[in-house]
Amino acid sequence: MDTNRRDFLKKATLLSSAAITLPTINNAAFAAAPSFNMWGYAAPKIDTVRIAVIGLGMRGPGAVDRLSYIEGTEIVALCDLHADRVVKAQKILTNKGLKEAKSYSGDEGWVQLLNEEEVDLVYICTPWEFHAPMSIAAMKAGAHAACEVPIGLSVKECWEVVKVSEQTKKHCMMLENCCYDFFEMLTLNMARQGMFGELVHAEGAYIHDLLDLNFSKKGYDKMWRLRENIKMNGNLYPTHGIGPIAQCMNINSGDRMTHLVAMQTADFQMGDRARELAAEDSFFQEFVGKKYRGNMDTTLIKTEKGKTLMVQHDVTSPRPYSRLHLLSGTKGFAQKYPKEGIAFGHSFVKEDELKSLKEKYTPELVKFIGEQAKQVGGHGGMDFIMDWRLIDCLRNGLPIEQPVYEGASWSVIVPLSCESVAKNSKTVNIPDFTKGAWKTNQPHDLSLKGGGNTGIRPKATQNQNNQLNVE
Repeated sequence: MDTNRRDFLKKATLLSSAAITLPTINNAAFAAAPSFNMWGYAAPKIDTVRIAVIGLGMRGPGAVDRLSYIEGTEIVALCDLHADRVVKAQKILTNKGLKEAKSYSGDEGWVQLLNEEEVDLVYICTPWEFHAPMSIAAMKAGAHAACEVPIGLSVKECWEVVKVSEQTKKHCMMLENCCYDFFEMLTLNMARQGMFGELVHAEGAYIHDLLDLNFSKKGYDKMWRLRENIKMNGNLYPTHGIGPIAQCMNINSGDRMTHLVAMQTADFQMGDRARELAAEDSFFQEFVGKKYRGNMDTTLIKTEKGKTLMVQHDVTSPRPYSRLHLLSGTKGFAQKYPKEGIAFGHSFVKEDELKSLKEKYTPELVKFIGEQAKQVGGHGGMDFIMDWRLIDCLRNGLPIEQPVYEGASWSVIVPLSCESVAKNSKTVNIPDFTKGAWKTNQPHDLSLKGGGNTGIRPKATQNQNNQLNVE
């Protein structure tokens, strides 16, 4: 182990689930300094990707299950704060006839893992506050990082993950699965083919009633997500909405987001729910009288080329799920919710024409892996498409489709929206994490050129004719 890695991990042992502090970084100086561009970077090929999964609560077990189907991978380590979760996750592997991974648990289990195991990819599914520190530690330990959203909760964290990725030449991919959903990929390819003309406006959202889940004792460990709704007052979860539309508008590869304004309602439900629950159960008393984030946050973003994006966040109102995903161009229009539709004028195209558009413009990746992804699962298959594509890129030495600049620029909406809301919807500038490289960065390739050779292990079912395959 090299000296820098050993020193960093030694310091990391002092970090626990309480507070994690990142090194001081001069954002202005770093932004002005020349650096290695991770956009389009093809890391050396990895024949068998050795994976460590950290965080086995809400999202981690699903990740273990999906990754276990991908050939050319070996899950070598599993880690969680709670040892019993590691035991359960091991069964996902052994029930499929795969080798048991090394087990780690406790506050410093992840540090011990990085210190002891030689891994190629660290897959992080922990609470938000650990995302940036763990991603940074993984890259400094010599591994690529794949991290659940968001990649950071502050401007400093976002700059730091960019800096470390560039310095180590290790990928740090934020796992924005919605970029790999079927309609989103269809419209991305259509946008690339000019079907909508020049995109001038787009809308995305995360509108999902999580009120009961956020207050559930059986939900997020130590009620961490509820506590985030107390600590931060802004758009806490922008990436599902912004990710797909930002890619359609070539953000970071032809345009960039320059500034935003955010406006938010007051809280009309979370405080009331805390009081209602506390009246019956003293466990909830600590959550009474807290100032919760509002129901709906609306963030408006302007780009360098004069285009606009709107991103909304509401996790408490009783309304149907929606990510909006709306694209408006000079020649066409698309929207996903409440019903998928595409228009090239005043009316949506008919069902038969929509079917034809899907057949023509569905990207090669989805045609190749889509049906298998639906069988494996994970939000309808988009999670598996994302995982498979990442592994296929690493195994073939291909650039990944969500380099660190994507995670940083999408995640930084969290702290910047909070700042704007706190200052009565004041305009806030958005950092250019590419340091000007957006002017020459090319949109990522939607084809399977150079890859597409990563197989899928059979799915264990009673009906062996149901096995997954890639042909």
